[in-house]
Amino acid sequence: MSNLPDPAPVVRLPDGTYTYADHLPTPIQPATGPVPQVVHQHIHQAPPDRTVQRIALGSGIGAGTVAAGVYFGPLLVGALTAIAANLALLAFLATVLVWGVHTVIKSVGGPDGQQAAKAIGKARRGRKGK
Repeated sequence: MSNLPDPAPVVRLPDGTYTYADHLPTPIQPATGPVPQVVHQHIHQAPPDRTVQRIALGSGIGAGTVAAGVYFGPLLVGALTAIAANLALLAFLATVLVWGVHTVIKSVGGPDGQQAAKAIGKARRGRKGK
């Protein structure tokens, strides 16, 4: 006696090939009760804003380019912000140094220093007008 199950019957298909009956798809049986009611539920949730990615994919560029834009976009914004902060700091330092030098020349130089400070101020105002 063997512990193996009985082999499934072999069936000949309409195209002439043979197959086992246990591999055939089960036919769909009609429902024998009341038909269940279909409930349409709409869940409204705002999707993430992916406008740039949609435009990029719609224009035919690859997913690698979109992924690079998603990855490198914030990095580029961060780098530009850091550069702008550095330039703002340098401009502030330059302003403070110029003000300090101007004040020192005006206070220490006596009448000659005051005259030099006035000449620098006039030259600067004259350049702005042009």
